[in-house]
Amino acid sequence: MKLCRFNENRIGVVRGDAIHDVTGILESLPPVRYPAPVGDLLITHLERLRPEMERLADQAPPLPVAGQRLLSPVANPSKIIGTPANYSAHAAEARADKEIAVYHGGKIRSIEEQGLFLKAASALVGSSEGVAVRFPDRRTDHEAELGLVIGRTAANVSEADALSYVAGYAIALDMVVRGSEDRSFRKSIDTYAVLGPWLITADELGDPTALDFALSVNGENRQTANTKDMIVSIRRQIAWASEWYTLHPGDIIMTGTPAGVGRVQPGDMMTVRFERIGTMTVPVRAAD
Repeated sequence: MKLCRFNENRIGVVRGDAIHDVTGILESLPPVRYPAPVGDLLITHLERLRPEMERLADQAPPLPVAGQRLLSPVANPSKIIGTPANYSAHAAEARADKEIAVYHGGKIRSIEEQGLFLKAASALVGSSEGVAVRFPDRRTDHEAELGLVIGRTAANVSEADALSYVAGYAIALDMVVRGSEDRSFRKSIDTYAVLGPWLITADELGDPTALDFALSVNGENRQTANTKDMIVSIRRQIAWASEWYTLHPGDIIMTGTPAGVGRVQPGDMMTVRFERIGTMTVPVRAAD
C-alpha cells in the first residue's frame, strides 16, 4: 500500500496516478489525552487499520495525484535520524571539497567515529511544501536518500530482526547549510527534512537494499546511485540506532546520500526518482 497525507491533513491511498481519500480512517484511532503517546498515532496503528483503509479506498473516487498538495506521509515523528557519509564516493567527495573539509578540521571521520545524528522534527515537510533557503549567502546542499519509517517500538534490536520494525519507505531529502556549526544544527532548519511523496509499506516495496535512485536539479542530473552501495547497511542502521535510543512508530531514518551533492538556490526544482517508490518533485524558494 502507498499511504499519503495531502491537502489539509487528509489521508489517502495512492493507486497508480490517483489518490483515494480514506480520511475517515482517523475516526478509528484511539482518543488521545495529555500527555500524548510518543510517536505517530497513524503509523502506530497502521497494520491494524490497513484492511479498512483498503476497503475505504475501493469506495472512494480517484483524485489525480498531480492536483493535490502532498505533505509528509508521517506527521509526528519523535525524531529524525541521519547517517553521515554512508556512500564511499560521497565520503571521498566531502574530503576533496575544501569548503566542507575545512569545517571538519581537514579530516572527514568514518561513520563509526561520527555516530548517527539527529535532525529536528520541526524541519519535516512534504514534497509540495518545498525547501525554504534560510541563509542565501551560504551554501544549501541537496542530499537525496532513502528514508525509512519505523512501525513499532524498537530498543536493542538485532540486525537479523531489524527490517521487521520498518513500516515503510519514502524518498528523503536531507538538506544542509554548510558551515562550522554542529551538523545537527545546520540540518535542522525549517523545511530541511523532506519526506515523500508517500510512504510505501515494507511488504509492497520488498528488498530495500538494491534500489536505483537519482536526483536532478532543473533537469540536470546531480546524483545517481543504488542503495546496495551503502557502507553501513539498513539493518545495521536500525540496530545501531536502537542501541542508543528507543525508536518509536513514525521515527524516520535518512540512510545516507551518495556522491553528487550540490548547491540549490531559490527558483530551483529538485526531482528525485526512486526505483519502486516513485518520483518526488520539490521546489526551492527563499524563506519568508
